[in-house]
Amino acid sequence: MSAWVLPDHIADVLPSEARHIEELRRGLLDTARSYGYELVMPPLLEYLESLLTGSGEALHLQTFTLVDQLSGRTLGLRADMTQQVARIDAHLLNRDGVARLCYCGPVLHTTPDRPRATREPLQFGAEIYGHAGPEADLEALQLALACLKGAQVSDYSVDLADVRIVRSLLAGVMVDTSVLQRVHSALAAKDATGLAELTRNFPQASREGLQALLQLYGDVRVLDEAEKALARVPGAQHVIAHLKWFAAQLPSDVKVTVDLADLRGYAYYSGTRYAVYAPGASDALVRGGRYDEVGAVYGRNRPAAGFSLDIKQLVAVVPARPLKAAVRAPWGASDASLAQAIAALRAQGETVVCVLPGHESEVDEFHCDRELVLRAGQWVVQAF
Repeated sequence: MSAWVLPDHIADVLPSEARHIEELRRGLLDTARSYGYELVMPPLLEYLESLLTGSGEALHLQTFTLVDQLSGRTLGLRADMTQQVARIDAHLLNRDGVARLCYCGPVLHTTPDRPRATREPLQFGAEIYGHAGPEADLEALQLALACLKGAQVSDYSVDLADVRIVRSLLAGVMVDTSVLQRVHSALAAKDATGLAELTRNFPQASREGLQALLQLYGDVRVLDEAEKALARVPGAQHVIAHLKWFAAQLPSDVKVTVDLADLRGYAYYSGTRYAVYAPGASDALVRGGRYDEVGAVYGRNRPAAGFSLDIKQLVAVVPARPLKAAVRAPWGASDASLAQAIAALRAQGETVVCVLPGHESEVDEFHCDRELVLRAGQWVVQAF
């Protein structure tokens, strides 16, 4: 095998795309900062038990492992950063009030999490800790939508769900974990026959409620149907009212859908969860919601809500941005006046590309539209 061949679903990022990704990264971080979110930078690897404790256990199969040559202990290369940020909130910051944190960095997956996905996503996310009310859920989603708007994503839709209804329906049902996982899969696939077979020994109320969920998807009017269909399910009316409030707070031009049988992230989320879809994306661009249990394993069970996205996925569906105009200049390291003119332009924020001797006819990556020329003893910028 050739030495230059990369592993499957791992790829180099070439200049034009890398520039676009970096512009998006800066824009996302600036948007988060405008909402009061502080940047944290967790390490790329840490002890495996820290990465995979509590809610992180679901990431076990996605996490690369290796042995630390200093301690002999097993290390993990992070597959998600949310668990790490929860550790930072619980043990390093340890604030009493609200903490708003954001992050951006590469994560590694043992297998791609969707068709044609990279195994090295560039994950951006934001978390808000310390507030149990729905305002935190809403703020996180509003920030996510502001990030997409800043990235020039249009025609997106928000899909809402809530794990608490299914948990209420399954409360007290004594079956092993493998059966519950198959029930979750049947719900997600809208498999009425499979669900009926799996739940034939469940209590009648649980069985009927789970079957009802298969039909409860569509626009926000589904929530009115859910109020009737789930009238006897403990806590369901409160959850439905919360989802109605949540949907009503979003801008009127945002399409909102509901799927009460969607259980992606069931073991991770503790309440409302959402996904944001956009044309051209094979899967959700953003996933988020409430996950109050995320910090429990670190000894600090704080309310938490937030979202994350993959910038490499995002860059594939947003319009390419035009290059910033650049200035082409002759090479002149020994010419003090030329060097001074170039330094002055760069200090003003201009991109100045110096052409090395003998390379004047080569392709210009920055597509310079101006050049620095000597005129009457002065270096001046003129258009081509």
